[in-house]
Amino acid sequence: MPLHVQDSWDSTAARPPLRWRTVKPQHSALLALLAAFALYGLSSSFLSDPRNVPDSDRVVPLGASDILEQCASRRNTPGPSSDLFLRDRSDRFEPGTRPTLIKNVTLWTGARNGTEIVYGDIYLDKGLVQGIGYIPEALYTSRDTDVVDAHGAWVTPGLIDLHSHAGLVSAPITAGALELDSPNGPILPWLRSIDGLNTHDAAFAYAVAGGVTTVQVLPDNGHNAIGGQAFMIKLRKTSQRTPTSMVIELPYQLNGTRPDPYAPRWRHLVMACGESTRAYGNRMDNMWALRAAFAMARGFRDAQDAFCARAEAGLWDEIATQSYPEEYRWEVLVDVLRGKAKVSVQCEEAVDLDAMARLSQEFKIPISSFHGASEGYLVPGVLRSTFAGVPTIVLSTDSSRQKRETFRASEFAPKVLAENGFPIAMKSDHNLHNSRYLLYEAQQAHFYGLPPNIALASVTSAPATSSGLLHRIGILREGADADLVLWDSHPLQLGATPRKVWIDGILQVDAERSRIPIPKGKNATARREPPKVPDFEAEKDKAVRYEGLVSLRPNMTVGGRVAFRNVGELYTRDDRDYANFGLDVREGNMNVVVDRGRVSCVGEACEGENADVVIDLRGGAIVPGMMSFGPSLGIEEIENEPSTGDGARVDALRVNVPKVMGDIGGLVRVSDALQFGTRNALVAHRAGVTYATTSFLKSAAFSRGSFIGGLSATFRTGANHGMERAAIIKSVTALHVAIGRAAPISPSYPGTSVSTEIATLRRLLLKGEDENTETGQWFKKAANGAIPLVIDVSSADVMATLIRLKNEVEERRGSYMRMVFSRATEAHLLADEIARARVGVILSPSRQFPWTWDERRLLPGPPLSNHTALATLLKHGVTVGLGAWDASHVQGTRFDLGWAVWDSNGLITKKQAYELMTTNLEKILDIEGRVGDMGELVAYEGGSALDFTSKPVAIILPARGLVEMM
Repeated sequence: MPLHVQDSWDSTAARPPLRWRTVKPQHSALLALLAAFALYGLSSSFLSDPRNVPDSDRVVPLGASDILEQCASRRNTPGPSSDLFLRDRSDRFEPGTRPTLIKNVTLWTGARNGTEIVYGDIYLDKGLVQGIGYIPEALYTSRDTDVVDAHGAWVTPGLIDLHSHAGLVSAPITAGALELDSPNGPILPWLRSIDGLNTHDAAFAYAVAGGVTTVQVLPDNGHNAIGGQAFMIKLRKTSQRTPTSMVIELPYQLNGTRPDPYAPRWRHLVMACGESTRAYGNRMDNMWALRAAFAMARGFRDAQDAFCARAEAGLWDEIATQSYPEEYRWEVLVDVLRGKAKVSVQCEEAVDLDAMARLSQEFKIPISSFHGASEGYLVPGVLRSTFAGVPTIVLSTDSSRQKRETFRASEFAPKVLAENGFPIAMKSDHNLHNSRYLLYEAQQAHFYGLPPNIALASVTSAPATSSGLLHRIGILREGADADLVLWDSHPLQLGATPRKVWIDGILQVDAERSRIPIPKGKNATARREPPKVPDFEAEKDKAVRYEGLVSLRPNMTVGGRVAFRNVGELYTRDDRDYANFGLDVREGNMNVVVDRGRVSCVGEACEGENADVVIDLRGGAIVPGMMSFGPSLGIEEIENEPSTGDGARVDALRVNVPKVMGDIGGLVRVSDALQFGTRNALVAHRAGVTYATTSFLKSAAFSRGSFIGGLSATFRTGANHGMERAAIIKSVTALHVAIGRAAPISPSYPGTSVSTEIATLRRLLLKGEDENTETGQWFKKAANGAIPLVIDVSSADVMATLIRLKNEVEERRGSYMRMVFSRATEAHLLADEIARARVGVILSPSRQFPWTWDERRLLPGPPLSNHTALATLLKHGVTVGLGAWDASHVQGTRFDLGWAVWDSNGLITKKQAYELMTTNLEKILDIEGRVGDMGELVAYEGGSALDFTSKPVAIILPARGLVEMM
């Protein structure tokens, strides 16, 4: 279906013609002229123009002053009023809010390109920052002031997310609160996200708990070329409890208020191009629809200019039958052409970025920010060629390979673009990612080379500048809005968590009041500085040189002896006692010699004489290769590109299975669909995730896939092909099913009922199908404990039913079932019962969010709760592993483990963290010994594998007798 714009422009049809008044001669022509001069600001040319001086009667419209004011407003540029910084209270001030003094802070203000740091105090009152540095006691001691001693901790401005759909897809997701997509055409500039903003979205509170105080709520930018108008909102629940009261600087057009002629306010518009707009045609259709829309808007703008030129010249008779040319559907596009709107454009590939740059030049469209821009780092000249200045580039570090158009994305894009002079803003893209972890995007950007000042600016001052709100948010200075965050460590440190969050000077998060202690070790001196990240300069250069498709194979393989010096940590599998299967730990400065892929010597005396290669790890670590569980790793190249995957599979509870399969359940094996050498698998391998267990179920929040998720396989992520030695660790690892309520945005919604799914599972386990079929054979093995039964489930109520079902099956069959709960969002509510039932748990993801109704009772962790689901389950003796969110996030697995250590406040050691993704998963999935002492090891240079100080440099493969050099 092609894109099109249907409309016709008629300047006389916009509104009824003006009313006119006749001024008689006896009313004095001189007074009329003087009044007109004073009211309209006419020039002397007006007085001397004979056309403007009638012989007898003079015709003047009754609404002349309104017309001239409206015409004059065309030339006003939005921005702060001249007296903004003279105000003594915020327009968002809530009466009754007490002043706050935060003493002894290390304040990152955001000023001077993010390099300004102030040591001292900060004073908040009436919704504003009233003082920074030295605060005289007289300013606060006479008042009822809340005093907080920060003890030198870091304070930053509240974080700003320029790309969020919070409030439009509300958590937990229900059909009645889905406002993201409009099916009513490709060009919808008249839609406003505020009209669908749900103030009860649980995402708001979770985002604030991550230090996010402001978000730009975008209408759909996934299907529409112009999705509508966005709004910058603060995430504080106001006393009015309305969406309108959350908006920062309401555009005057929002409620018809009279604009301030000296300080009009910015409007925000969302545009898109590329793959996502294909619902209404191809790329050519999309760009034509945009051109047609702006041509329409340009017609209105030019007509307005012509009309105003006559009005301002006093040629009232020439416009006597006309009205001001406007049409509500197009007025925001006219504002775009007049430079009165901040335009956000979602584009990914070079072809799309180039097309938008041409469009911006053709119609003189100032583009404020490009969002996504996966290939922007490859074409900085194109981005710079857009009309009216350099746009802000809004990025995410871990969303590559989710679509074909993002396939060439690079984690080094923020650094490359910053070096080319572009402002960088990191985004959450909530609900694609959890907005609570916006800061993690900045942390990863810093890890991959973005300087610390620019990394922090990417979630504070850069998005504030791009949105036209730097005068209020993004930088802490006297007169700015009192939105700030007190952190428990330097904000760029992994696991940095807010202790307190203020919005408009009102405390929103208070870990102290909730009696949540600062985790052990976070007071260390090293945690008060930015992490010392590895050098990725060579990798960055290669990413550009090879246009994002750098070879992911090893730079070199060594089949002889490799000596590792200055090793700080050595973790190896302990295979001597499978009952206590775990890791051996050695710490301290040591040397490690590897001979033909096996560790042959450990200690200071191991010099590695005659070594083929010597590697200085500089205090780094050698640890077991980690395992990924859950996502589609190894069965597809691109997540949302079906042509690169296994293809459509049959859900036996929704359609009839083809008779030719001879199996009523349509049970299939992952090992039959494995693809080796996919980029996601190789990226995981180079990041230290050397094994993967994959099923056919989807791990994303909104779609589990079919009821039966097939038979998973465990394989080496770095293998070249399926016939290579140790490429497939276990061809049939577990039987997978999914039970739970379908999310309203799932392709299978409303899905099969929970009761039907459980009834089906009960029958398959107790009565079963013919054992000569795949379904009959493997469900019987699951019932007898010969293979793990992994159930993707979130609800604690469903888990309780499944535990009862497990007991029933074991009693009637006289067996022991190896039941496993994956996803398991609410498992902490049944920690004792799960432990007693000897059910394994694979939490996926490790940091959870209430995306669906089945996940609403989660345990959020600090600063919202004292404990996490992970720590709670481990404390109760449950065997727990961690799963991955989706394939593109697997390279951050080790950071998930490090984060889990910090969030547990000492309950989880580093050894236990490594076990979560190694030996624990091997126990749960019954592959102990399949890896064993032949398991791969990964060498990290620079520090622990669980923080931002290190990077993988070598992978030790005993099964192949090799060491791969990265």
